Amino acid sequence: MPVSPIRTITLGLADPHPLTAETIQQVARILEAARLRYQRAGYEVQTLRLSTRPLYDDLSDWSAARILQYCLKLQDWLTEFGLEFCSLGPMQAARSDFPLARIEELAEIIGRTGSLNATVQLATAEDGLRFEAALPAAKVMQQLARETPEGFGNFRFAILACVPPGTPFFPAAYHAGPSSISLGLQGAPLVEQTLLAHQKLPGEQLDLEQVTSWLRVALIEEALPIIAEAQAFAAEQQLAFGGIDLSPAPMGEAGITTALELCGFGPIGSPGTLAAASALTAALKSTDLPTCGYCGLMLPVLEDAVLGKRWEEGQVNVHQLLLYSMVCGTGLDTVPLPGDTPASEIAALLLDVATLAVRWNKPLSARLFPVPGKQAGDLTTFSSPYLTNTRLHSLRGKV
Repeated sequence: MPVSPIRTITLGLADPHPLTAETIQQVARILEAARLRYQRAGYEVQTLRLSTRPLYDDLSDWSAARILQYCLKLQDWLTEFGLEFCSLGPMQAARSDFPLARIEELAEIIGRTGSLNATVQLATAEDGLRFEAALPAAKVMQQLARETPEGFGNFRFAILACVPPGTPFFPAAYHAGPSSISLGLQGAPLVEQTLLAHQKLPGEQLDLEQVTSWLRVALIEEALPIIAEAQAFAAEQQLAFGGIDLSPAPMGEAGITTALELCGFGPIGSPGTLAAASALTAALKSTDLPTCGYCGLMLPVLEDAVLGKRWEEGQVNVHQLLLYSMVCGTGLDTVPLPGDTPASEIAALLLDVATLAVRWNKPLSARLFPVPGKQAGDLTTFSSPYLTNTRLHSLRGKV
């Protein structure tokens, strides 16, 4: 029996914006057919997602008002045809000719829709880091915190740095090339079960070379039949197969923090955490499977219940998570911030993320959650089933 639910089946669409109702209906039909195929094979499919070409590349000459009206119409079509997740791709703000004043438009697009995701790319290997793009992106995060219920609009917004097209995970997803199907796993339970199976005594320190080997074998065994189904389905639908992102996406109690701690170095944040994260990531990147996206550890504070608890305890902070991202994963994900955090401090943190991405030529992102009405020391009170609750800390240190 499969251990890992399929977190997402993502269709990357080659059609340029503006899309039509007929196109959205066709996408929904294909994705639903993919869901049914996997369900018949015994898999749980959690979400179906549409990833498009970058909206502002295709519609660069459209006014803000015209783009907003199009996005509202697109949302209506997504609702009509039962699609809950659509990524409009990044504003390519790293390009020197991209008008930074347009970044603020994303707050209204995301705030007035429920399915649309969008991002701002601050850096690429070709263009480098555009420092002045960080502050307007930070202001979008602040506006979404103020103007969406519980600040939840920030779940659908992030900054990117050196992130190429093709990842199936949101909000970073965007598409280039022929239409394709790609997959993402909720693989945290597989990692945990693999380590538990090889742990002889509770709390024992595992050999990290062996950890990489054990997990590589488990991933290959788990992913091969999933990939075979996707390749056959893609061929039937005359689509490309974009690959599988093996990143062990967490959800609630099924988080990657438990697996990291099973390596035996103590709670996350203890000495040895970086080495353990690197060992797990080495397995994700050495399977020789047709992969895509990050293929690294995700450490989202608000989506991993154990990580949220360690955050509350002060065992781990934003700077440690950024350190771990150098060897393991996606950057900073669902990191809660006091609602009164200045935009300049948020922008500085975004620059830290982008600087690491450029320096190490690896894809990183930052999805931050300024929490409206809350200060450092307060507990969050999210009602969303997708988010855990934890205590807020200042970016300048612990409470």
